[in-house]
Amino acid sequence: MKILNLIPIVTDIWNDDMQKYVTRGLLPGTEVIPRRITHGPASIECEYDEALALPDIIALSKAAEKEGFDGIFVDCFGDPGVRAAREVVNIPVFGGFEPPILYALGIADRVGIVTVLPNVVPMLRGNVAKAGLQDRVPSIRYVNIPVLDLEGIKKLIAALIIEGEKAIQEDGVEVLVLGCTAMVGAKEEVEAGLKAKGYNITVIEAAQASLLMLETYIRLGWKHGRIAYMPPPPKKRVWWTGDGLVEI
Repeated sequence: MKILNLIPIVTDIWNDDMQKYVTRGLLPGTEVIPRRITHGPASIECEYDEALALPDIIALSKAAEKEGFDGIFVDCFGDPGVRAAREVVNIPVFGGFEPPILYALGIADRVGIVTVLPNVVPMLRGNVAKAGLQDRVPSIRYVNIPVLDLEGIKKLIAALIIEGEKAIQEDGVEVLVLGCTAMVGAKEEVEAGLKAKGYNITVIEAAQASLLMLETYIRLGWKHGRIAYMPPPPKKRVWWTGDGLVEI
């Protein structure tokens, strides 16, 4: 099984430690290959960033299917381009939002998300509303740390524990989802920190959860149907890249 880890930013932040962490629950025969976009934002922290990333996400998704990939993980909690990619490819596509939220709903009635910046909160509220989960996902908080600064893991963990405790106490949260796929390696210490404060709560890391769900869908032969995701009608579509105008 071959999965594309489609990184929807132009910054080269992926490393071997991140790869080992997010793939450790996968089956031995599952290969995850990272590939990032070449045109778009340095990170995705607002709707504008997401819009700039979309054409390259679609282009890489189409190329992945042609190359024989079995599934695509769009490595961002905002699910940028996921629904559009499903319209143009016939292999399973997941982002970082749906899988961890669906897993969380299996073990709790009230789910909390802790993300990076306040700019991201309206985007995630939109995702929650589209899924019809406002009553089940009542809490979206942020640590006020930009995506490209998340390698400061101790600062991140401390902030996640603070916001996680607020979500539990003030919002009645029963399970916590880390709301950025770059928050890799924090889950265990956040769980331990909250447990030390008296909260025995599960923390779900988004990238790991998403790859596990994608792998399961591939194994079972499940993919998006053409009633929900109709192929785009044929027409001319033109986009500007650094190499000039291209049809997409």
